[in-house]
Amino acid sequence: MSSAPSSPSSKPRVGLFVTCLVDMFRPTVGFSAVKLLEEAGCIVDVPMEQVCCGQPAFNSGDLESARKVAKPLIAMFENHDYVVAPSGSCAGMMIKHFPELFANDPELAEPVKALAGKTWELVSFLTDVMKLDGVAAAFDGSITYHDSCSGLRELKVKEQPRKLLRTVKGLEIKELQEPETCCGFGGTFCVKYPEISGKMVGDKTTDIKNSGADMLVAGDMGCLLNMAGKLRREGSDIEVRHVAEVLADMTMAAPGIAGTEKG
Repeated sequence: MSSAPSSPSSKPRVGLFVTCLVDMFRPTVGFSAVKLLEEAGCIVDVPMEQVCCGQPAFNSGDLESARKVAKPLIAMFENHDYVVAPSGSCAGMMIKHFPELFANDPELAEPVKALAGKTWELVSFLTDVMKLDGVAAAFDGSITYHDSCSGLRELKVKEQPRKLLRTVKGLEIKELQEPETCCGFGGTFCVKYPEISGKMVGDKTTDIKNSGADMLVAGDMGCLLNMAGKLRREGSDIEVRHVAEVLADMTMAAPGIAGTEKG
């Protein structure tokens, strides 16, 4: 991964990869990401022509379709210092799997390597690259944090969100008994194996409710939609939000995900 710009006075130009789920289901997360990045000292671009990173097709074994969808992103973000995504899953796809996806295309080998090397998950970018120590946000209540599989296992995103959440005024963190256990979403896994997925998310929501927290927070929209939907079907009033919304102090900008909010 690339290091921070050598000149402390320079503002890095960041290309925000919004992700499909944020674009279609939760635009507030995108606006929160822009706010956080700009407050951290970045110049933020959001290329309008961006689409999917190709992960659904890649995970389903349709590599031809995955390459077709992913290829435009390589040139699209070529002139940015960094590419940042509010998703460990999509960032992991670009960092870990784009080189694999384009391994047999010698013309793209270096551009793909460069893209992978400058791509970051949002919160890890703020803490590890921009050296952000805290945020000017407030939340009067308690949260519990779910460690999404891709962010945790592929990108080692674990302490970074907790570090920033601890600086949110009034916020208390109540850890899950098993914060690193999968919620059962897994992209197409939940479609292929609904019974297994349903049992997994049920175990997760039991853990969430037992935490006693007012709000569930995570860094990936797929996981959040999965858990929020299950909580709502169970009649729970635990609020569900992306970590960017809490850190950017934008929890009043939209209702909780899937309508899971108190009141």
